[in-house]
Amino acid sequence: MMDQILDAAEKLFSKHGFYGVTLKDVAKLIGVHHTLINYYFEDKKTLFEAVFSRRAVITSERRLKMLDEYDRKAGDKPTVEGALRAFLDTDLDLYTEGGEGWRNYGALGAQVASTPEWGAEMMDRHFDPVVLRLIGLLKKALPDCAEEDIFWGYHFVTGSLMLTLARTGRIDKLSGGLCRSEDYAAVKERMAAFMAAGFLAICKNRKRQRKT
Repeated sequence: MMDQILDAAEKLFSKHGFYGVTLKDVAKLIGVHHTLINYYFEDKKTLFEAVFSRRAVITSERRLKMLDEYDRKAGDKPTVEGALRAFLDTDLDLYTEGGEGWRNYGALGAQVASTPEWGAEMMDRHFDPVVLRLIGLLKKALPDCAEEDIFWGYHFVTGSLMLTLARTGRIDKLSGGLCRSEDYAAVKERMAAFMAAGFLAICKNRKRQRKT
């Protein structure tokens, strides 16, 4: 029953947001009385946090493991693309292989990430360790790069990832069907290489500016 509640709430929150869903909506979707939801969860905020944290733990631990493995493998010579692939590809694989539940969670995460009132705190709490691990690897790969440029680079990376996970369908329309929001394999093939080139270009330009 707990899994049914969390799955149903995840689906509804991913489509309608926190404010567009009631506990009665969740109960209706799984065919139970809303008092059963209250038995497990004190209120909607508690339910939302349970939905979000359930998969956040999995993706954070998985990415930390892959970043650690890449760090050991690369030794003193990590690359920007290698670090980004450990971070991005590992996550994209979950949405490719995990079915509708993970895709719903991805869309939900995109909403949380763009909600400054309370979403930022949730993202901080669940994802700061893995993000800072990535930042550390990027600093190691780019020892001459200004720290602020590495953080801006991460900002652009996570923005692109969140837009991908939101699956708005906009790229489908713009490309006339050539690209599809659901095509995580296509994103995985391109995103890390694209973002790595951006990091290298920014750092190179800033280094040139400091010399002039």
